[in-house]
Amino acid sequence: MVSLLLTLLLVAPAAGGQNSRSASIRQADVIIYGSTSAAIMAAVQVKKMGKSVIVVSPDKHLGGLSSGGLGFTDTGNKEVIGGLSREFYGQLYDHYQKSENWRWEQREQFGNKGQGTPALDGANRTMWIFEPHAAEAIFEDYVRENQITVYRDEWLDRSSTAGGRPGVQKRGSAIQSFRTLSGQMYRGKMFIDATYEGDLMAAAGVRYHVGREANSVYGEQHNGVQAGVFHHGHHFKTNAADISVSPYKVAGDSKSGLLSEVSAEKIGEQGSGDSKIQAYCFRMCLSNHPDNRVPFPKPDGYDPARYELLARVYANGWKETFGKYDLIPNRKTDTNNHGPFSTDYIGKNYDYPEASYERRRAIIRDHEEYQKGLMYFLQNDPRVPTDVHTRMQQWGLAKDEFRDNGGWPHQIYVREARRMLGVFVMKEADALGKTQVPNAIGMGSYALDSHNTQRYVQEDGSVQNEGDIGIKPDRPYSIAYGSILPKETECNNLLVPVCVSASHIAYGSIRMEPVFMILGQSAATAAVLAIQNKVSPQKLPYEKLRAVLLQDRQRLE
Repeated sequence: MVSLLLTLLLVAPAAGGQNSRSASIRQADVIIYGSTSAAIMAAVQVKKMGKSVIVVSPDKHLGGLSSGGLGFTDTGNKEVIGGLSREFYGQLYDHYQKSENWRWEQREQFGNKGQGTPALDGANRTMWIFEPHAAEAIFEDYVRENQITVYRDEWLDRSSTAGGRPGVQKRGSAIQSFRTLSGQMYRGKMFIDATYEGDLMAAAGVRYHVGREANSVYGEQHNGVQAGVFHHGHHFKTNAADISVSPYKVAGDSKSGLLSEVSAEKIGEQGSGDSKIQAYCFRMCLSNHPDNRVPFPKPDGYDPARYELLARVYANGWKETFGKYDLIPNRKTDTNNHGPFSTDYIGKNYDYPEASYERRRAIIRDHEEYQKGLMYFLQNDPRVPTDVHTRMQQWGLAKDEFRDNGGWPHQIYVREARRMLGVFVMKEADALGKTQVPNAIGMGSYALDSHNTQRYVQEDGSVQNEGDIGIKPDRPYSIAYGSILPKETECNNLLVPVCVSASHIAYGSIRMEPVFMILGQSAATAAVLAIQNKVSPQKLPYEKLRAVLLQDRQRLE
């Protein structure tokens, strides 16, 4: 299997041709761990402010989900997206103004599709819908133009002790350096964990949470178990009404055993907390151009019984297969989960946040096999309606995307993993715009969004999904500086702009790629100002931070 193993095993050259595997110490003012959009924006900001920076990237590719298939951007109110984040979407607009970047369709054809119309913001034009390779090229341009040093295929040594030494070395509450699996040491004054998983944060001894809190913890309504709450239609129903689908191999016969992809575990009490996390998937980039599509072959070990639940959904008249084949330029899609049984691999990622690298690779491989099998099922199984067959067979993976991985995305959609327990916890009311949070460093506006967390057997013997939540904020909301800061006693030179301090349901809104870029830039600004003022980020006077953020066109409230 190729997939993520390329990311994990290939040694890619670092920026500027650096790729030494020796165990010398690499030093910079700010060390950023991660390859996400937040990581690159943070690095750009550090360089803009005149300090040295190293990006330690576990991945070969830069940009995370922004270059990994999520091209149909979740924006909410675009007016609150500022700073480098807005500049990124402005550069995408410039990219699509060039006729040579429209190989598979005319720009005018795409613009007529409605969703493809570029968003305008005064004199600054922005493009919010784009191809993966276009986004990745911009991240690589940032690295080259700002002369940012990036070391790729460098994985944090997460062991508490290795050869008598911990993977992260601290003096008191301050990180001194960390080691990667290659044996390389990275030393800095400030550190930024910009990973989706929060591995550096965890290895540094910062407290965090995995899973859903009970509603009682923060006085929330939509956290914890949410049985019977269906906000996006990703449950077992027809277009008109709820339907009953049997979860058993022989429909209606509990003695025949459960079908694949159904949990035998009893659901918890309404509003209670658990260690479960919302489902992951790959955001596939599909093409329907005959010269630019790769057919879905029959996967090794393919078992059509794995998709029996979907066959039963079709038998009940469900007709929403193509509900999230969102169009992006050049006759391609950003294909996301939609419906009761789709690309979301429900319940198969619970151990991912804390898992070893080896176990994570197995989880990612399992997700890929499930999703490729699903696509083959849709194109070939006789239980799928003929009209779906016919339309599905027009689609395949885009040949000109993810070229080193057979057209398959190099980044799984880690919607949620660890979440820090920091100086300030963003809660449901904060993300709904009902409160005034302290010391704003950016804004969010997207719905509080959680995908399904579990698929279970109801008391009446039918199957159902649980965890699908979507609540729109009253208004755009500010994100508190304290949400990217660990408690000072735990770590006084680390900032965490991705695995931020938030409840599960508040994180459901914050976890959008434009917001990660905003928080990455703000975290870098705080890191540099802390160095300049010779204080910890926790003791940095907020007015100094605010002044620079506003100068750099961040939107704060």
